[in-house]
Amino acid sequence: MHDRDRQVTGGVDTHGEVHVAAVIDATGPILATSSFAAALAGCRGLLGWLRRHGRVVGVGVEGTGSYGAGLARCLTGEGVAPTEVNRPDRQRRRRHGKCDTVDAEAAARAALNGDAARTPTASGGPVDSVRVLRVARRSAIKARTQAANQIRDLIVTAPDRLRSRLRGLDTDQRVAVCSRFRTGETTDPGEATKLAVGSLARRHLELSAEIAAQLAALCAAINPALLAAHGVGPEVAATLLAAAGANPARMGSDAAFAALCGVSPVEAFSGKVTRHRLNSGGDPQANNALWRIVVVPMSSDTRTHAYVARRTREGKSKREIIGWLKRHIACEVFRLLTRPATVPLRADLRAKRRRSGLTLADAAQALGTWPTRLSEIERGLAHNAELSRRYELWLQPDQAA
Repeated sequence: MHDRDRQVTGGVDTHGEVHVAAVIDATGPILATSSFAAALAGCRGLLGWLRRHGRVVGVGVEGTGSYGAGLARCLTGEGVAPTEVNRPDRQRRRRHGKCDTVDAEAAARAALNGDAARTPTASGGPVDSVRVLRVARRSAIKARTQAANQIRDLIVTAPDRLRSRLRGLDTDQRVAVCSRFRTGETTDPGEATKLAVGSLARRHLELSAEIAAQLAALCAAINPALLAAHGVGPEVAATLLAAAGANPARMGSDAAFAALCGVSPVEAFSGKVTRHRLNSGGDPQANNALWRIVVVPMSSDTRTHAYVARRTREGKSKREIIGWLKRHIACEVFRLLTRPATVPLRADLRAKRRRSGLTLADAAQALGTWPTRLSEIERGLAHNAELSRRYELWLQPDQAA
């Protein structure tokens, strides 16, 4: 019977076509279970069903980043904050079995007793655009690698004249040469091989253009301060933005973000051994993004060189040193995600360069970089504080003359 004063907690085991829900009261007994369609109308019906049992104080939802994303959006829009719930562990499943109603009840109990207290990532904003574009980008990278490998393999069995022409080239040179091939009668194996590698090379070039066009402008629009950080490129920025979600402040502290990325220290004491190790959980892609940021200052920053040398003299391994650096970088990245600084656009650099009669090639040669990197900075597609500062100093009349 409905009781307006009774507090209830829901739990949902989500699927592609149907969601299974359970509702329990504050003392723990299960009140009811039911199934609803995994569509907007079904999600609203699920919430109405929960409210018929009492005042809803929480809902534990499995898979808020996949099958439960639509349900989480619906609950948030109706003023009910969902809680992200992990699937039951293997030990619990051995004791209680595996079925949808058992999982829904476990989700409700996890939300009630506080075992699940993580706020799901918000959806529907530009960070969702980053997430879906990363899927297409990874697919394009995989297809480009496959095309390059197929060109390499076809060259192994190609006729001697063609093989000797292409064998000593690297991938980019090979693609450039093969893309310009003109073929004759394909009954000749040599001409057929040229047609095949030419088609693969042109596919490689198209995929490279697609990869280069994605993400950079979007990441620059969402968080230019993150993209301007040392060692952060479009792919790394996109990975970190997707991991943090549209509401990174939900994590509360840089320690929580470090745990999300799998770089938080955990105690590993045993007997007389006193040490810490890195958390082996978290998002592996975010962990890899932090590693890619770390290796840049390790190879180019004097302060990082000094830190690595000092830690090495103390007997620390390279793996431990990288772990500490990743934890420090996680703190800086969390600050950039939650309190990004304003990064000015540098369209003035293009105007200064043109007034001086200089080309991008001139500037790139003087600064030791690529013209495309300077062009991206001028157009606001990339943000590199150090390179922008050097570029501006070089454009001073007494420097560029």
